[in-house]
Amino acid sequence: MTDPPGDPLLAQALVGRRDRLRELLDAVTDASNSDVGDMARSSYASEFHFSREVRRLTGESPAALRRRVMLERAAWRLQRGEAVSAVAADEGWSSAEVFSRAFRRTYGVPPSQAADVHFRLSAPNGLHFHPPQSLWLDSSPTVAHPADADAPDVTQLMVVHDVDDTAHLLDRAAQLTPQQWVAEVAPGQTVLEWDGPEPSVGAVLGALVWNKEVWLATIAAEDFPPRSSTQPQFVDARGLAAHHDDIAKRWRAMISEYTVAGRLGDTVIDALCDPPESFQLYGIVAHVLTYSAHRRELARGMLAGHGVDTRLGDPLAWMRGP
Repeated sequence: MTDPPGDPLLAQALVGRRDRLRELLDAVTDASNSDVGDMARSSYASEFHFSREVRRLTGESPAALRRRVMLERAAWRLQRGEAVSAVAADEGWSSAEVFSRAFRRTYGVPPSQAADVHFRLSAPNGLHFHPPQSLWLDSSPTVAHPADADAPDVTQLMVVHDVDDTAHLLDRAAQLTPQQWVAEVAPGQTVLEWDGPEPSVGAVLGALVWNKEVWLATIAAEDFPPRSSTQPQFVDARGLAAHHDDIAKRWRAMISEYTVAGRLGDTVIDALCDPPESFQLYGIVAHVLTYSAHRRELARGMLAGHGVDTRLGDPLAWMRGP
């Protein structure tokens, strides 16, 4: 499904901790459910409550939603050359004749001319059949002027996920003993040559935080930051977490500021490099996100080796909540 949907209520249902909308839609589109009563029973709800929830979340009654999605799927199947009788039976119509009448009323042509129409029908919620067996929710129910719609900002999503996931790993790392924090479980492990070896959980997480700190100093024309606030022999997980909170706020604010100003294409001459190098801001952000993601997964594996569980580092899982 696309994300985030245009309908806030639908969006909330889709990304909530329990995907209740998905459960309701499964019941609506299940071919074995012949009526609303069957749909309600398969989703463990009363018929009244089921109908109310589906209408509240989608703006359509269960029967209307089912009929439209089934017709969209039927049209797509007919366009692929499947027989009318087989499609009618599979999609829940009592006969090919009843299906043909419904198809003509809806699409304006008989099933034999399905190739002449787009299988999607007008929908009040942007919810459609998506081949071969999925559903699709448009980012905006009205797509006549897509340029006017606010497009999701993938960069901001990744930036927020990165700092939140880093904070989660630091929180989980606080369970380690001081010995585990600095234990060289991956001797010689090096992510970037100029950052040096990262053989321990503390070293990996410290480098993760320090990488942002260095680039912030470069962009803000500040002195090269000391590593004492991020190296495991000087700071524990809780201390690093507090330092990360400050760095993360500055990092997010910097990206937001330059994004709003339309200046992510600006170039910085990094005098901290020897010799100095030029970097565009959007390249810096991509660099940090790339190596941060790599280090977060390294830290996950190392924490697991110490018997510490962490959540998945997948943004999709993160968006759904714990």
